[in-house]
Amino acid sequence: MKMLLAQRRFGPLFFTQAFGAANDNLFKNALMLLLTFGSSQLLPWKDTSLTVNIAAGLFILPFLLFSAPAGHLADGMDKAKLIRHIKLWEIIIMSGAVLALWTNQYLLLLGILFLMGTQSAFFGPVKYAILPQLLKPNELIAGNAWVEMGTFIAILIGTIAGGLVVGFKAVTLCLSIGLLALAIVGYLASCLIPAAPPTEAKGFEFKPVRQTLDMFRIGHQNQALFLSILAISWFWFLGAGYLTQFANFARLNLAGDNTVVTALLVAFSVGVAIGSMLCEKLSGEQVELGLVPIGALGLTLFGLELALASPTASGQKLMVLGDFLTQAYGWRVLIDLTLIGIFGGLFIVPLYAFLQSRAEAGQRARVIAANNVINALFMVASAVVGIVLLSLLKLSIPQYFVVLAVLNACVSVYVFLKLPEFVLRLCVWLLSHTLYRVKNTGLEQIPKQGPALLVCNHVSFVDALILAGSCRRPVRFVMDKSIYQIPVLNWLFKVAKTIPICSQKQDEKIYHAAFEQIDNELANDEVVCIFPEGKLTRNGQINTFRPGVEKILENRKVPVVPMALKGLWGSFFSHEGKGPFKPGKGRFWSKVEVHVGSPIPGEEASAALLEQKVKAL
Repeated sequence: MKMLLAQRRFGPLFFTQAFGAANDNLFKNALMLLLTFGSSQLLPWKDTSLTVNIAAGLFILPFLLFSAPAGHLADGMDKAKLIRHIKLWEIIIMSGAVLALWTNQYLLLLGILFLMGTQSAFFGPVKYAILPQLLKPNELIAGNAWVEMGTFIAILIGTIAGGLVVGFKAVTLCLSIGLLALAIVGYLASCLIPAAPPTEAKGFEFKPVRQTLDMFRIGHQNQALFLSILAISWFWFLGAGYLTQFANFARLNLAGDNTVVTALLVAFSVGVAIGSMLCEKLSGEQVELGLVPIGALGLTLFGLELALASPTASGQKLMVLGDFLTQAYGWRVLIDLTLIGIFGGLFIVPLYAFLQSRAEAGQRARVIAANNVINALFMVASAVVGIVLLSLLKLSIPQYFVVLAVLNACVSVYVFLKLPEFVLRLCVWLLSHTLYRVKNTGLEQIPKQGPALLVCNHVSFVDALILAGSCRRPVRFVMDKSIYQIPVLNWLFKVAKTIPICSQKQDEKIYHAAFEQIDNELANDEVVCIFPEGKLTRNGQINTFRPGVEKILENRKVPVVPMALKGLWGSFFSHEGKGPFKPGKGRFWSKVEVHVGSPIPGEEASAALLEQKVKAL
């Protein structure tokens, strides 16, 4: 795959998003520091903590007010054109900010912060909704990884630049140049984004209550999507919980000054960027949900480790970064935060890609808008929880980190129990990245939409897991009842909605129920996979295909896709030699190949023809 950044269908969008995120944080951080350290007298009130809370509220309020109309708008017009309009607004808003800075109108600057939040609220749904239109399905995980990496690095650069620029004598001039330059360059980048027309043209309506209810209805219709939105929102709850405490954590527990605060922010942001790119490498070319449980586990373990590494209190004089790193806990804390960021990247990137790939094209922006609204609510809830635990219950910040880690474990278990596909994908991913190296050819032959019947040779007890890890669409496997009932594997098969079958003589009820369920799945446009041999091979050769496939096609003439597994004979899970599950069989990192042939129309397919096709593969 070519480097996505070098291609017009992705590079301009990446830089448009990055410049926008940098500009947001340059403006926010510079404004907060100006108001906190010298310009608060220019406001009607003098309480700086009140100013900080008002500013935070003004930036997040637009996400609650405008995300629904923004999602509705993004679904109804060319997304590239909408992005250009939004970036033009940014130039106008930043021009107003520059005017307010030069005239010392800090109350107006708070209003401009609200406008920046509004601009971000409109940009949020469209930047994620446009990705599936610009990228191929096998590039979606890479695109999301780059966007997340770029966003966090841009946030980091903007935040640091905001802190540095207020220390300059010509702060107003430097800040004005920075704000306008980033806005203009961002707009120029947006002009290169290719067209992304809507499936159905719609006009703009501002009916936030009705549109918000409609948006939540769409998001809630699909339980998998809704639980993914909750998981993404939980990540932002967790991230806000850490980030908002960095200043007090550095001062009260680590005895560090502002340079230490910056180091903590750098460690976390760089960690998320590394995790996002690592996610692309580990996922290959498909949305790999199996990384989400790994990310969740890492967030909990290193959240607890961070609490253990942190001094409970400090009465020392505040240290600069160099002195901080000489302390026993200095590097340990930074490494823990980096690892929290890395596992956060592994957690969040597949979820965003999953949201984009599973949402219907005509509703994608509204689903993402629903995600943005719930994200905002969770971040507000994070602030409330922080106030309750730290101010009212008087927990220390390390104790607060323990609470966050335990809550993360509880939320993760809840989501994975409700949506076991994540755990199934984890098992598949571990299998295909430890015991086997799986090479796929011809996966594009499997229809991207609509019903399809896959037929494959049957070599081992893990054939279904290998195929499930290779196919980009969820697959319903038809499996011999004796294999289906194997302990431990049985739980995985149930999670995957596997269909157990046996001979009519053995159990007539199960036999007929299996064919009825197969027909129902195909009627619902699902992909079903059968092993027409009816049993595992005992000699490594393909057995004669049984006529069950023809019985399926009698009722529903769906495309049939022949597939072949190579390299599993002789493995720990095959009948070769001593039989399956015997020590000493097979080896780690064995090469396995999955070959997919051209679809055969249901009207032409027969057991004998499919057997020939699979043997040829």
